[in-house]
Order: sequence, then C-alpha cells, then structure tokens
Amino acid sequence: MATVTSVNPYSGKELESYKTHTKTEISEILEKASDRFLSWRETSFAERKKLLLAAATELKKNTKEYAETITQEIGKPISQSAAEVEKCAWVCEYYAENTEKHLQDEVIKTDAKKSYVSFEPMGVILAVMPWNYPFWQVFRFAAPALMAGNIAVLKHASNVFGSALNIEKVFKRAGYPGHCFTTLLAGSDAIEEIIENPIIKAVTLTGSVSAGAAVAATAGKNIKKTVLELGGSNSLVVLKDCDMEATLDICVQARFQNTGQSCIAGKRLLIDASIADVFVEKLLVKVRELKSGDPMDEKTYIGTLAREDLAKDLEEQVNVSLKEGAQLRIGGKRQRAYFEPTILTEVSPKMKVFKEETFGPALAVTTFKSIDEAIELSNNSKFGLGVSVFTKNVEAAEKIAYRFEEGAVFINELVKSDPRLPFGGVKDSGYGRELSQHGIREFVNRKTIYINE
Repeated sequence: MATVTSVNPYSGKELESYKTHTKTEISEILEKASDRFLSWRETSFAERKKLLLAAATELKKNTKEYAETITQEIGKPISQSAAEVEKCAWVCEYYAENTEKHLQDEVIKTDAKKSYVSFEPMGVILAVMPWNYPFWQVFRFAAPALMAGNIAVLKHASNVFGSALNIEKVFKRAGYPGHCFTTLLAGSDAIEEIIENPIIKAVTLTGSVSAGAAVAATAGKNIKKTVLELGGSNSLVVLKDCDMEATLDICVQARFQNTGQSCIAGKRLLIDASIADVFVEKLLVKVRELKSGDPMDEKTYIGTLAREDLAKDLEEQVNVSLKEGAQLRIGGKRQRAYFEPTILTEVSPKMKVFKEETFGPALAVTTFKSIDEAIELSNNSKFGLGVSVFTKNVEAAEKIAYRFEEGAVFINELVKSDPRLPFGGVKDSGYGRELSQHGIREFVNRKTIYINE
C-alpha cells in the first residue's frame, strides 16, 4: 500500500494524503462490482432514469463543494470548475431522458418471422481518466454506461483523488445501489493487471498517446474493447472574410479556457496572411486583458497549470521554438506552476509548438495564402480531434469540411463536447466515440435476435 499526497499547484500546500488500494482490495472491489451487475442489468430504464436525474440534482445542489475541490487540486479557476460540474448535470439529464430511445430494439425485416437487434449491457467497464476535466471526463462516460445497465469502475489520475472520491459520493448521495460506481485509488502501474482481470469487459481511456497505446495493447491481448480519446492539436483556421471581432473572442476562449489544458483547445492559429497583422494586434489586446491570479477568485480566468512539471514542459516547447525562429509577442515566462498566456508568431510546421501538443496557455500563429494551404497546414499533424473554421461564407466552408482529417469540424465556433453529438477523433487522437447515441452504443452488446415460425 502506497500513499499519494495531493498538492495545491497555486499555493504549493499539501491538501490530502490517500492510501492507495492494495491488489487484494482492488480484487474485492471488482468482485463486488461484478455481483452488482447481475442485479443492476435487471433494472428498468425508468429506475435508472430516476437515479441519474437524482445525480444531476446532487451536482447542481452541491456545485460549490465539488468545484472547490477541483480548483484546489489542479488550479482551475473556480468559475470554470463550477461550470464543469454544471455540465455534468446536463449530461446526466440528457442520458436520463434519451437512453431508452437510443437503445430501443432495432427491428430489421428478413426472412424470419421476427428479427431485430437488441442493445444489452456488457458488464463492468473500466474508465482510466485524466486530471484536466476531473468531473466532466468521468461523467460523459459514467452517465451513458450506467443508463445502459453497465457498472462503472474509475481509475482516476493520482493528483485528483479528491475529485474521484467526490464523484463516487455523487452517486451514493443520489441513491445508487452500492458498487454501481466505484473509484479505485491506484497508480498507473496497477492498470495492466486491472484490465487483465476477467471481470473487466471493456476499457475507456482519455489521456496521452503513450497511455492509450499501453492500455490498448493490454486490452487487445485480452480481446477487450477500448475507446481512446488521446488529445489533439486543433487548428483555428481564420479566413480573410471572417467576422473579426467575434472570431477573436472565440479564439481566445478556445485557447485559454482551463488555462489551455484541454485536448480540444485551439492550439494552432492559422490566419490568412492578408489580415494576420491586424488580427494578431487585436488578439494581443484581448490576451493582455485576461486576469491571472488566485484560482479561487471568481474574476480569475488564467490559473496555474496542474503541476509544475507540466509548466516546465510547456516552457521547454516555447523556448526551443523561439530558438528555431518563432517570435515571442507576449508571455513566455514561468513561475512555478504558473505560465503566462503566450503568443508566438512566425511559427513553421517544423517547430515544437506546431508539431507537438502544447498543454497550456501558449498559442502558435502561422499564416497562409490560400484555403488549400490552410487545409494542408491544419492536416499537418499527427492528431485529428477537431478544427474550427472562421468565415462569413458558411456554405463554402461546409463544402470543404470533408477535406479536414478530423473527428469534428466547427464553423464559426470553438470545438466543444456536447451530450447530443458524438465526440472523438482520428489518427493519434484515438478511436471510438463518446456522447450521443453513438457513445452509449460503444459499450453494449449488439445482439441479433432471429425468430422463425
């Protein structure tokens, strides 16, 4: 048994120490989860709906409590932490109201008297989740999984064990039977053995490419399904006919919300060369207005990064890119886990801030002279999670959407997750989909029923 201590990245003070579960305790938890599945799968959609709506109510009722833990653990500005918790209530309400329709039997006419596809729960599903959205990443998995009749087991990032236990608390307070949702306090070194346990039927992971590859390899050896969401390096493609003021506001939000620590953040700003100078000058004004400071202050927009080593990683990417010829327009300095909002111009595809995922408040600016060049630059990435295109000619943008190698194309909007729409990527951004009807059907057995006379 090891001890994990969480540290407030803003103050540097220790928050809490947690004893991790032993192998024996993990086995016992999984056994209880397996036993619960036998009764949980027998519950009706109406019963599950009632409980999930109660979870939504609990999230709304105690938003402040849960948001404060998020902010203390990872330095996320408190207003954004509260918004995250509230969004979790939305996904609970969405699946409570729509699951029965999403999973109704699909009748197919064949030579049989009756034939159809039923969608049945798989069993105990493991979720391996990151720290950057410690509530949202979990709830967008847990809400559909539980509504489908599955059991959820969470292995969360070690720096957000407080939030992980709070999520378990949400379901307990909502009245869920024991072991429908369980948090495992374990390090990454325990994941392989957990996946290999025959009780685990499938795995979903949000995290790095290396973590996804490791989980997929273990699951593959054991013939278990995986859904992987592995981050991105989204581009913001600004055409010369854009609504400049609206585009500026969206680009600032797309890059700097959650202090830039988001897989779907707009990390590469691609601008038509004819408007680049004017656009960047206006962008600098808006970025200077972003308030940095105590994450517990409601007015703070830029907090700290979740850990000092993450800030050091970003600092290295920025400094190397500057040596490679990028121009620093604002920011670039680090103080412990805090990194200034940063904009680099004259960025080429060979530079670190272009070709690597930057997980923090640094925006790389590159210009283009034609839409074909813009698409080529956007696709010049190992990631393919999403892209934003800004133009007044929406019809033209829609016609070229297919040329972007992405899981999502947003026109005149930042890329964002919505319970009603499938979410996921291609290339090194992973595979499979979360949310919507597509997401809930990832972890069900599509069973063919064929009845003859």
